[in-house]
Parts: sequence; C-alpha cells; structure tokens
Amino acid sequence: MSRQDAEEETGAGSGRLRPVDLARTAGVSTQQIRNYADAGILPPAPRSPAGYRMFDAGHRQALITYRALVRGHGPAAAQEVMRALHAGDTPRALALVDAGHAALHEQRNSLRTTGEALEALAEEGDGSPAPPRSRLRIGEVAAHLGVRASALRVWETAGLLTPSRDPVTHYRSYLPADVRDARVVHMLRQSHYLLPQIRPVLDDLRRSGGVGALRSALEQRRAALDQRARAMLEGAAHLHGYLTDTSSAPECPSSGRSASRGPYSADGAPEASAQ
Repeated sequence: MSRQDAEEETGAGSGRLRPVDLARTAGVSTQQIRNYADAGILPPAPRSPAGYRMFDAGHRQALITYRALVRGHGPAAAQEVMRALHAGDTPRALALVDAGHAALHEQRNSLRTTGEALEALAEEGDGSPAPPRSRLRIGEVAAHLGVRASALRVWETAGLLTPSRDPVTHYRSYLPADVRDARVVHMLRQSHYLLPQIRPVLDDLRRSGGVGALRSALEQRRAALDQRARAMLEGAAHLHGYLTDTSSAPECPSSGRSASRGPYSADGAPEASAQ
C-alpha cells in the first residue's frame, strides 16, 4: 500500500477525517487538501504514529471558511486571512477582510462616478456643436469648448488627453475623439470631479466605444459587484463561525487540546488574559 493510500485510510471509524473526506466536502482532489495544509490554509494537523495527517471537524470548518472567502476576496487574500488566523494574528486577518470591503467600496464609488458622467453625456446628446474640422489645433479646441488652452495642457499632463503632433510643425493635432474626450473632461470638471476621478470615465468610454455600450458595461459591472458583495457577506459569516466556534477547533498537535484561532471565546467575547 502506498503512503497516500495509507493516509487516506487513516482514521476510518475513529472519528478522524481523511484527506479524501475533506476533498469530498470541497469538491477538490486529495492532493489539493495536502497543498492547503502545507500552505497554512488549514491549521496544523497532528500526525499518527506512522506519520500520517489526522484531520478533524475543525479542519473541515477551516476548509469551508477558506472556500467561502475565496468567492468574495479571491484565493490570494483568502489564503492570507487563514494563515494569519492560524498564526494567532487575528487582528491582521480582520484587517485583510476590511481591506477587501474597502476596495469594493472604492470600486462602487468609481462606478457611480462613471454612471453620473454617462447620464450627463446622454442628456447632452447631439446638442453640442460639432468641431469645424477633423483636425484642430489647441487654440481652436479651447475656443470650441470655451476653455483656456492652458487647461487643455494640464489635462494632457494628467494623462487625460493624448493629442497627436503634426509631423511638420509639431503642433498638437486634435482628432474628433480627442475633442470629445476634452469635452467630457471639461463637463466633469464643471461638476467638480477631480482629475483622478475622470480618468476611469474616459478609459471606459474609449474601451466601450460609445455611451450605449458603456451603459451596458456599467450594468454588468454593477451586477458583478453586487454578487461579490453577497459572497463577501457569506465569507464573513463563515469566518465569524470559525473564529467563535471552539467546539470544532482542531487539536494542537503537541497537547491534544483545541487550537486557538484568536482572542475570542465560544460566545464571541474577548477571552480574559491569564494572570
């Protein structure tokens, strides 16, 4: 019998869980369970006298918690959360979860900014006058939009505008798309948007190719953010259960006692420190 086969048979009928038992819980391979254990995603597992890993209900709960966190935070962040917990650094684990929620909040803010700009563009529609020619110099664009040429230079320095240069005179040459971008920047600046807030709006507009396509892309993004938010809530529920449920905490390999996952008692209250 191979070591792998022996390890999978270890614990049968003893209340212990085999790698294959955990693998079936998560729908992964037994080798993936061993990888999780080696990576610190699962807490340390005691070994049998023959050297085989012995998992229990605490390891199953850790596995379920990790898989739930992955759906909302991604595998890298979820792994860091679990490793911090098993290293006894609960504050870091919670800070990592907070960072994930903060990043999602920033994405929602950016999406809202783009949506507001989109509606303003849609309201303006075809009412804005078309450029007089297909290529304009900076002074002509400034006059067309009613802004100073210095403002266009500032927006270019900020990376919002990228006009080409005339190969002979080296003057800036604005195509219709450049004029449209300048008009969008001007409109958002009048609404007190900061330059860093305007960049994603222009990026989305260029990528989608127009207002209608951008509106569809924004709706899809909103749905994706909502789905991720729900996944984060589910992950938080599993994480809270894992932090507070001492009945299924894995045993410490050296002592046979339940391993601590942080400074919390079974009811969620901070444990009193030893005197």
